[in-house]
Amino acid sequence: MVDVTRGERVESTHAVAACACDDSGAVLLKRGTIDVPVFLRSSAKPFIAAAAVRAGVVERFGLTPAELALMCGSHMAEPVHLQTAASILAKVGASVDDLRCGGKPTALYNNCSGKHAGILALARLRGEPFAGYLDVAHPVQREIIDFCERCFGDRFTPDRIGIDGCGIPTFAVTLGIAARTFARFATLRGFEDGDRNALAIVRAAMTAEPLMVSGTGRFDTDLMIVSGGSIVAKGGAEGVHASALLGIGAGLVLKTIDGAPRAVAPATLALLGRLDVIDTAAKERLSGHARPPVRNVAGRIVGEVRARTLG
Repeated sequence: MVDVTRGERVESTHAVAACACDDSGAVLLKRGTIDVPVFLRSSAKPFIAAAAVRAGVVERFGLTPAELALMCGSHMAEPVHLQTAASILAKVGASVDDLRCGGKPTALYNNCSGKHAGILALARLRGEPFAGYLDVAHPVQREIIDFCERCFGDRFTPDRIGIDGCGIPTFAVTLGIAARTFARFATLRGFEDGDRNALAIVRAAMTAEPLMVSGTGRFDTDLMIVSGGSIVAKGGAEGVHASALLGIGAGLVLKTIDGAPRAVAPATLALLGRLDVIDTAAKERLSGHARPPVRNVAGRIVGEVRARTLG
């Protein structure tokens, strides 16, 4: 549970389901129901990017680690994010008008523009049209889904495919399967050779360029910086968050049941503490994410968001 206080009283509470596994699927930690499929949303971006990497987009277009990290990211439209997304488009011979993720003042500002630029890179590599690249039946989407099915060891039946906020297909898996897969992302075991190599490249890019994964002062970026790259973190909409825990070879995936994003960081840090993967110094540096303040309209702190003590 994550409580939201106002003054001395708890005003609201968010329930969180979570699972941590090793790469064999052995459960290390469980909270709530972990066997019901949930949409991973943007937490799946590292695997979407890795599908393009396996196809050869890095070599074909000379993509840098920063560009690859942005393909995995949910960015904050800082100048460096916009410039990097534009650079990917230029390298693949695409324009902002080819992006179908929406956004104002242009689609570059959409937090998923890096992911979409990477999908366009895959389309260019395969000689497929940009038109219709959002459609689940488009060849590049089929390639991405096939790659993700191999990595997760699961089949995404039509009832487990939805449309993400940015327009591309998104898939649902159980928290248990997702945690096992992120554990394998941490250890790079349990994948086909080609898939493993692609995921290793993606993982290295994310740890080398954490600013591209989210943004200045944002939770995922700060968590990766403070952990020294031993945690690869990727959040998603509707209160989803996934972490590959390189130090212990595990994966942690959670979802706030009501989809509240404000509960994600406190819950994740509490669970990471339970798994003993962040030390006291790291906890102190991340304290602003562990207990973010609640402010009124004038900016005065009137409460906080905090994880309830775990038993």
